[in-house]
Amino acid sequence: MLNDMTQNDLDNFAEGILNGLKLSDDDLRELVSINEKEELEKLFYISRKVRDYFFGNKVFLYSFVYFSTYCKNRCAFCYYRESNDIERYRLDIREVRNICRALKGEDIHMVDLTMGEDPYFHDNPERFIDLVKTVKSELDLPIMISPGVMDNEVLRELNDNGANFLALYQETHDRNLYKKLRVGQSFDDRVNARKFAKSIGYRVEDGILTGIGDDVESTILSLRGMEEASPDMVRVMTFVPQEGTPLEGTIQRSNISELKILAILRLMFPDRLIPASLDLEGIDGMVQRLNAGANVVTSIIPSNSSLEGVVNYDRDLKERDRDPKSVVKRLREMGMEPASQSDFNRIVGVVS
Repeated sequence: MLNDMTQNDLDNFAEGILNGLKLSDDDLRELVSINEKEELEKLFYISRKVRDYFFGNKVFLYSFVYFSTYCKNRCAFCYYRESNDIERYRLDIREVRNICRALKGEDIHMVDLTMGEDPYFHDNPERFIDLVKTVKSELDLPIMISPGVMDNEVLRELNDNGANFLALYQETHDRNLYKKLRVGQSFDDRVNARKFAKSIGYRVEDGILTGIGDDVESTILSLRGMEEASPDMVRVMTFVPQEGTPLEGTIQRSNISELKILAILRLMFPDRLIPASLDLEGIDGMVQRLNAGANVVTSIIPSNSSLEGVVNYDRDLKERDRDPKSVVKRLREMGMEPASQSDFNRIVGVVS
């Protein structure tokens, strides 16, 4: 598809996307199957050109507060699955407040409050609501919540008290693969939770894993599944085997599949938010993902923080380099800049 394209052809392809061109399933098969470096670079070029049309060199930055690593679920891929014998923590309001104060004045557009499906909060949702209120009072920034599946009325109350964005990843829209990954969990409950959240004013994020059980056709199912629901932010992350999980012995693939899918997501969702997570490969990985078409940096944590992440490639490193200043420094070396808060608030629908 891209192999014989000239520079002019690539520019015309990008222009077609900007004018509403939709990728067919055959297009997706060809793009997902790309392996040659030259074709990959052409795909990334088109993706960046589409992104830059909407966002220029501006990037949005999200802090990451993984405030509880307890979870009742048995996801086959997750380090924090209920049965894994690991050290866990649960932050209290004072600790969350201190993290917020460490972030004050930094280049952060939104705070991401993430937890496992911790019964301490799920059975007593007012505790989570109090955390959201605390973060809002300390930073007065948009708040993303990543709590798993919560009751509709709880989602409504969280929204009423300052939560603006719901992140709820499906991991895959291939129902057979979903059963293997999110063991014992309802596929439709996650879909319906995002639908409800969107209906009451949340912005929503969906995300998929790549590199574990997904082939080309499975990937297309996931891409079309996200397309059908039209999330405000779409994510793809590489599966990384985690100690103590059923998939611990799986051979990890390279990040090429993630970078390809990220670029394809940009062509399918030209004006949406697409994250580059620092939790997978740090700042060097962030650069690769931005060069593939991302326009958001996630999993930013305060300097010297010991907060957990989803993958934690850097758990044992002395210098984690995931603080706001380190991120902004590298962005500027790339010729990119943090966007204004007003630009982000406009996207999220928050009145400044």
